[in-house]
Amino acid sequence: MDRTDKQQQQPLAKCARKRYNEWIFRDVPSDITIEVSGGTFSLHKFPLVSRSGRIRKLVAEHRDSDITRVDLLNLPGGAESFELVAKFCYGINFEITSSNVAQLCCVSDYLEMNEEFSKDNLGSRAEEYLESIVCKNLEMCVEVLQQCEMLLPLADELKVVSRCIDAIASKACAEQIASSFSRLEYSSSGRLNMKRQAKSDGDWWIEDLSVLRIDLYQRVITAMKCRGVRPESIGASLINYAQKELTEKSSLWNPSSQTKVDFKSGSNGHEKLVVETIVSLLPIEKLIVPISFLFGLLRSAVMLDCNVACRLDLERRIGSQLDIATLDDLLIPSFKHAGDTLFDVDTVHRILVNFSQQDDSEDDLEADSVFASDSPHAPSQTALVKVAKLVDNYLAEIAPDANLRLSKFIVIAETLPAHAQTVHDGLYRAIDIYLKSHQEIHYAALMAEDDHKPAHQSWRISSGALSAAMSPRDNYASLRRENRELKLELARLRMRLNDFEKEHVCMKRTMAKSGSRKFMSSFSKKIGKLSFFAHSSSRGSSSPSRYSHRTDSKVIERTCASTE
Repeated sequence: MDRTDKQQQQPLAKCARKRYNEWIFRDVPSDITIEVSGGTFSLHKFPLVSRSGRIRKLVAEHRDSDITRVDLLNLPGGAESFELVAKFCYGINFEITSSNVAQLCCVSDYLEMNEEFSKDNLGSRAEEYLESIVCKNLEMCVEVLQQCEMLLPLADELKVVSRCIDAIASKACAEQIASSFSRLEYSSSGRLNMKRQAKSDGDWWIEDLSVLRIDLYQRVITAMKCRGVRPESIGASLINYAQKELTEKSSLWNPSSQTKVDFKSGSNGHEKLVVETIVSLLPIEKLIVPISFLFGLLRSAVMLDCNVACRLDLERRIGSQLDIATLDDLLIPSFKHAGDTLFDVDTVHRILVNFSQQDDSEDDLEADSVFASDSPHAPSQTALVKVAKLVDNYLAEIAPDANLRLSKFIVIAETLPAHAQTVHDGLYRAIDIYLKSHQEIHYAALMAEDDHKPAHQSWRISSGALSAAMSPRDNYASLRRENRELKLELARLRMRLNDFEKEHVCMKRTMAKSGSRKFMSSFSKKIGKLSFFAHSSSRGSSSPSRYSHRTDSKVIERTCASTE
């Protein structure tokens, strides 16, 4: 035990000593000292050995030397638990509650306080309370599970955890069944109908579960699925838990947080585990959770560098319902390294591939996908048209990015089948924006044109000179005419080159001075509008608003810092 631990335990020891001095036998001197984590108790052997098999054995082993001190530093629950044990051994009444029953179950097992050594011992009393009181109340089960977080693995070995989890799942399922029956009513025609369900009917437990640690929460949700709890309720619980863990408790997506998040340090292990676990728990049915929530999880997975299976699962789910996505959904920031595109184009490309190849991948999905019970079909023409329009607007939004290579721009534009594009205006607009923002492509094309034109002209001149059918006078006139055309063409070429060089120099100066303010303004505005776990989006995918200048300085500051 280091010096810091001892300093922290001194106040606990004083507090425990003060409490037990109020009820201990003061007229009989103590003959044994029990040291536990967080306190030391001066007690009497007889009350302890009459209830605890472990202490009885320790005393019996040292009968010759008359043991006066016993160390129980690994006692579950420390000084707080042992104080209750000591009270029980001395016949002092105390109340067993949901906040201490898990400790009592574990400490009674550790000290062997069972029926073998004493009738109606602490272990049997704690077990009776757990079975008859706690397991019949969902809120109390959740509280006991919270207490078990510090008592693992012993609480698991004693099946305290599993009994509470089974009780929660059974109670939630029973509540939903009762809620469904309560909505049955007879219509005027005598037919039995079911009233529309209120959002909170039978799902009041969602908020209660959000206090659990992620590993226990995962076990509860898994048990609920096995019991047949509605997928809609499972989805609502996952959304609520994600919002608590990734927005309220964590600085990851909290705009008001002053703490800069370092995504490369590996200090976000908890958030990463939460995202991967929630994705693994998502219901297999489509449209159970909003697509904006799936995109929020995907942004988190990209930022936290979650495992490949997690990201591919999200991309597949999103791809199966991409026709209801918005432009803001697709704007996933890139967190790779400096010099990369500001938005994650590769992830969007994989989502588009999943959308367009749903029919082709049906056999694979039936085998091992999360959509086994809801096999996808080829997207309808209506869905294709919607996604094609979405892609056009996405291309227009990312086109000004100086780091966006032409090959990536083209691969996004060509992902969907040809019949998806019924109108090409949006694509032409995106191409125009890209070319204006990447004028080096104009410049390179012009250089190629410059290399091509003289060869063409020389062929015309030589072909005229070698024409034996022409008279000398006609041949001379033809050469003069071609010479004038060549001079005019060269003059136009020089003027165009000068114009492009001036524009190229101006563009480089502007980029150097302002740090590409025009594009960063658009990027900042988009990042500021992203709602990582929103239930709905504020606007559709009709068109990108590139000239709006609203920004969220804190979000963009953290985003840019992560790529440095």
